[in-house]
Amino acid sequence: MRDLEGPLLLVGCGKMGGAMLAGWLGRGLDPAEAHVVEPNKAALGEFAGQVRHHVDFSSLPAVLTPRVVVLAVKPQMMASALPGCRRFVGPKTLFLSIAAGKTIAYFERELGPGPLVRAMPNTPAAIARGISVAVANAGVTADQKEQADLLLKAVGEVAWVEQEALIDPVTALSGGGPAYVFLLMEYLAEAGAASGLPLELARRLARVTVSGAGELARQSAESVEQLRQNVTSPAGTTLEALKVLMADDGLKPLLTKAIAAATRRSRELAS
Repeated sequence: MRDLEGPLLLVGCGKMGGAMLAGWLGRGLDPAEAHVVEPNKAALGEFAGQVRHHVDFSSLPAVLTPRVVVLAVKPQMMASALPGCRRFVGPKTLFLSIAAGKTIAYFERELGPGPLVRAMPNTPAAIARGISVAVANAGVTADQKEQADLLLKAVGEVAWVEQEALIDPVTALSGGGPAYVFLLMEYLAEAGAASGLPLELARRLARVTVSGAGELARQSAESVEQLRQNVTSPAGTTLEALKVLMADDGLKPLLTKAIAAATRRSRELAS
């Protein structure tokens, strides 16, 4: 991975941590430079025996000074993981957290002052098609921000914000967004079946249509509004459906309400 220097410590190798590790190694990170603290060796998958695996912090080399510590444990496990990380706190080691709900203030309180980036990725990171939004504390240098950017780009796109409060609506929109899209697939399939399609065919149509439309939106230079209009013929069938979806009580107010609810819950969970 370009410009990634020095050892890297990954704390937690679940689905997201494992996806990130795969991205880093795929981008050329030397496996010998990757230390992973993970109680479950099976979680390392194909990378077991390549990276330096540690069941707990006690087996980490005493001389280890990682350039980056990536905190990828579940939020409810963070309190038990942080004590083992405290010896690495200092201006030369960047902490990068991808734990939902854990604020910069929380880490500064539990770890002490030091450079920290808080990021919110989403599950398409598993196929290197995610998007992460990140915010840095005052201790992060330009070089450390670049390192965090490179690490996050290994699993998709990256955006940066200056205000940490924006991470809450980010969590609601892109963090939870894949679940909303999967629900759309479910409901499209059920609606198709209700109109007479065999259920398995309806499910296939919904899955391929939604994923294909997403890929078209990603690759097209046109706005999503224009892409929608391109599909909508005057007096055609799509227009009739859109009249329902775009009504005053249609999809827009429902999604606005849903994102607001998720944003509110994200703020409630912040610590």
